Amino acid sequence: MKKLIIGFVSAVLCMPVFAADPYWEEGKTEQSYEIDVYHSPTCGCCKGWITHLEQHNFKVNSIEMHDVSPIKQRLGVPAQGASCHTGVVNGLVVEGHVPAQDVKKLLADNTENIRLLTVPGMPSGGPGMDMDGARKDDFKVYAVSEANEVSVYSEYADY
Repeated sequence: MKKLIIGFVSAVLCMPVFAADPYWEEGKTEQSYEIDVYHSPTCGCCKGWITHLEQHNFKVNSIEMHDVSPIKQRLGVPAQGASCHTGVVNGLVVEGHVPAQDVKKLLADNTENIRLLTVPGMPSGGPGMDMDGARKDDFKVYAVSEANEVSVYSEYADY
């Protein structure tokens, strides 16, 4: 029975990796970036987001740790903007389930001196949270500037 429960939990944690919504594959570009992603070794949605990044030609350095909080603090992620994983690409901090398209768009043209993109929490349906049958919550990607000004970078509804 114990093996059955462990097997079921493992399957559930890995589901997002294998069941991505094709919506998040739109807007791919050939541009490639290296990104460090700090996450828990047991988090399935973190692994799903990593897969999403890889599908968009990011070269991911997956850094597993049981407590990502010190990284978030060091990088200046505000508590109200926190999620389950944190990425760093070309000096830009990427917190949570930010679509790869938004990361690439900002990296290509960061005239507003944005230091952080974040999707607070874990909205169902977003990249890495898009397993088959998952509801699709509306969500916003927030930008935080070098001066710590917060703005909405993009919005997702009815996707």
